[in-house]
Amino acid sequence: MEDYHEYVPNVYFEQIPIKNLVSNQDYQRNLAVSHLRRTIENFDLYQINPVKVSRRDGVNYVFNGQHTIEVIAAVSESRETPVWCMIYDDLEYSQEANIFANQMKCIKPLLPYEVFMANVEAGNDDQLLIKSLVESYGMFISQNKAPGSICAIACLEDIYHKFGFHVLDRTLRLCIGTWEGDYNSLSANMLKGIALMIVAFGESMKDDLFKEKVGAFSAREISRTAKERRAGSRGYAESILIAYNKKMKAGLQWSKLYQSQSAVSEESLHFGQAYSATVCFH
Repeated sequence: MEDYHEYVPNVYFEQIPIKNLVSNQDYQRNLAVSHLRRTIENFDLYQINPVKVSRRDGVNYVFNGQHTIEVIAAVSESRETPVWCMIYDDLEYSQEANIFANQMKCIKPLLPYEVFMANVEAGNDDQLLIKSLVESYGMFISQNKAPGSICAIACLEDIYHKFGFHVLDRTLRLCIGTWEGDYNSLSANMLKGIALMIVAFGESMKDDLFKEKVGAFSAREISRTAKERRAGSRGYAESILIAYNKKMKAGLQWSKLYQSQSAVSEESLHFGQAYSATVCFH
């Protein structure tokens, strides 16, 4: 009979109070405060994994799960709280460090589409609402490029969570109405750029003018000018603003694009100068 023991780790499970766990080895990373805060705010008992512990010389060294124990300690408000530990008795310090360094090498992270659809299947309101909104415009969410598909899933969720349902709704309405669902117009940077414009200018930016003036340029032209202006969605917002203001005596004010701190997406921006709208599309 074949021996399967070589495929089964020589471990056992034990509940150990957090106060009896040590996780300050030199090979470990510093605790990520923002990650801890976010996890604590969204604490879910069913997302807790066993902590991996190497028991050497009677000391319980954590080599996988340092954030887990800090989250549980914070939520329970006690380091007396026990956690389930997967205990190894036969590891040396160098082996612990090697396991820690390579633990993510063979793990395939979930794609945004996979996470989104799992949330849909779970009946989570945010994802169901976003999916319904996208479909109300005759589009669908996909992980593959196809006519009528939107693949910028993380972007849709980001706009919804940062700016709310109505900004996401108007972003889709403007984008799809302007370029009729052209796939090049549905990139993350384009969608975020439009959202930044909506947040900065509100109702002073007219939807009919947007479709007429910005729509006079193809999505590729908007993209090309955006890359000449600035990296990321801020460059797209600038490119769209140039198109919107073209040949207008009193267009939208550039300064407003940078005044609203809530419109800042991936970086903090501090601009004192106004930007000229003289750049032309090629």
